[in-house]
Amino acid sequence: MHLLLIGSGGREHAMAWKLAQTPGVTRVSIAPGNPGMLHEDKLTPVAIEATDIESLLDFARNESVHLTIVGPEAPLVAGIVDTFTAQGLRIFGPQKSAAQLEGSKSFAKDFMARNNIPTASYATFSEVAPALEYIHEQGAPIVIKADGLAAGKGVVVAQTEAEACAAVESMLAGQFGEAGAQVVIEGFLAGEEASFIAVVSGRDAMALASSQDHKARDEGDLGPNTGGMGAYSPAPVVTDSVHQHVMRDIVQPTIDALVDEGMPFTGFLYVGLMIDEKNQARVVEYNVRLGDPETQPLMMRLQSDLLALLDHAVDGTLPDAQINWHAGSAIGIVMAAGEYPAGSSQGKPITGIEEAESNGECKVFQAGTRLEADQLVTAGGRVLCVTSAADSLAKAKAQAEAGASSISWDGCRYRRDIGHRAL
Repeated sequence: MHLLLIGSGGREHAMAWKLAQTPGVTRVSIAPGNPGMLHEDKLTPVAIEATDIESLLDFARNESVHLTIVGPEAPLVAGIVDTFTAQGLRIFGPQKSAAQLEGSKSFAKDFMARNNIPTASYATFSEVAPALEYIHEQGAPIVIKADGLAAGKGVVVAQTEAEACAAVESMLAGQFGEAGAQVVIEGFLAGEEASFIAVVSGRDAMALASSQDHKARDEGDLGPNTGGMGAYSPAPVVTDSVHQHVMRDIVQPTIDALVDEGMPFTGFLYVGLMIDEKNQARVVEYNVRLGDPETQPLMMRLQSDLLALLDHAVDGTLPDAQINWHAGSAIGIVMAAGEYPAGSSQGKPITGIEEAESNGECKVFQAGTRLEADQLVTAGGRVLCVTSAADSLAKAKAQAEAGASSISWDGCRYRRDIGHRAL
């Protein structure tokens, strides 16, 4: 059985590693993949970009691919699922219309408003002057978001009105290109964040284990917002009662509304939550794919068959699926460029991955890497995710930090307090 996984990051490395463990899978092709996948059993990177939909379609058709799984958001927003489905090919992910939940912040906020999904107050602007006026009316703290896809960097949690105004001016001046042609300004939500991800098939949803991402670059949750500096699972803030509340009041109304509005959803629905002191959850954002770096610890904890779960979703038999988790905890520590998130690291030799993995306590998933004359070098902002699972979060954290301390390149950085809220 041959699978095609689209993407090149740490999320895709972890997914491919897990998919290859399914009995009967002979090959997992990853387009375009990364060098970390070259050393994994059954994994084969393929030189096709994630947004080259026609080439991906030809590959899936010519190579008799059983199922295509879409990792990142860009091809989903571009309509890859619609294209594959029209050609009779099996693919896991939402169609273009539903992918707007991530592709456009204003679309998502309007969707939540008309369907009574709990979220922050908001307003949308395409011109600077009225946006600045709104900021002064609302005061700070306040949240500024680029409307479109900005690789996890298009969000500023402004602590002052001046910071908010600067963010609006920068985004509308073209900081993120077309993605920032509109901005969404949201009320600040207090509480603790959590990542709630479900596999969805029409009106059916099956929740994955809870997790918590760390967006701030620096320890103590300080510094600029990033795509994620680490994650752990489970997240204690998602209690059984919170889980039930989120499924009842957020996930189910979301997927029912998508069906009712003619956008039936199949895929991973990621709901970024803010949970207040009364254990009430509100939606910070929707994503239409697995989170990165949440995927890495989730794949470490997942004990049941990932492919079987996805097959059930595509076939419309999700209630028949089984899902089992390691009873302990898992953690992923992102090792990033010193310049991240403002810049990336390019061409710096990376050492120590084999040492980090030598005792079997860590798994290193690659993201921003490339090969230069057989030497692994940096090629991005978030370069690696050092992941570990254990009976307790404290032990998993100690193992992952020991692994990370073995790895180095000129200018690397990582947080040493991932999981601090749970600990």
